[in-house]
Amino acid sequence: MKNEWLQTDSGKTITVRDLTKMALCIAFCCVSAFISFPLPFTPGLVTALTIALTVTALVLPPKLTFITVAAYVFLGAVGLPVFPGGTGGLGRILGPTGGFYLGWPFVCWIESLIKGRDICFRRYAAVAVLAGVPLTYVGGLISMMLVMQVDLWQGLIMAVFPFIPGDIMKALLAAFIGVRVNHMTADRC
Repeated sequence: MKNEWLQTDSGKTITVRDLTKMALCIAFCCVSAFISFPLPFTPGLVTALTIALTVTALVLPPKLTFITVAAYVFLGAVGLPVFPGGTGGLGRILGPTGGFYLGWPFVCWIESLIKGRDICFRRYAAVAVLAGVPLTYVGGLISMMLVMQVDLWQGLIMAVFPFIPGDIMKALLAAFIGVRVNHMTADRC
C-alpha cells in the first residue's frame, strides 16, 4: 500500500483533525520548553516540557505520538530554539542531555501504547509515573554517563535523583490534563 505511513494505528488515514492535534502538541512542547531552570550540579534542566510530552502521549494514538514527538526533536535538532532553555541544534542532541531528546519519541510511543482506550486518571497517572518517568531517565542517564565520562552512581546523581519528585508531580499533572483534553475531544467531529 502506497500511503501506509498516512494511516493511524486503527487503519484510518490521518485526518486534518489528527494533523491539527499533532501541530498543537508540537506547539505545546515548544512553548513549555521555555519554562525551565537549571540545577547547579547537573547539565540537565528542570522543565515543563515533560508535561507537554506526556500529555501528547496521552491524547494521541501511538503512531501519531511517535511522529509528533520525533518532529519536535527534529525541529530542535536542525537548530530551532525549541529545546529547554530556548536552545536547539545538534550540540544538544550530542551533548550530555542528548539521550533525553533521542529517547522521548520512544518513551512517549510506549506511554501512548499502554495507556489503553479508557479515559481514566488512575490509569494515565500509573502509565506516566511508572512507565514514562523511569523510561525517560534511561536515555538521559546513558548519554550523561557517556558524554561526561562518569560512572553509574554519578550519572544517577546528575540525571535521575534530583528530578524524581518534580517529575512525579509533573506526570500527575499531565495525567490530569490528558483526561480533561480527552473528555473534551471525545466523540466530536
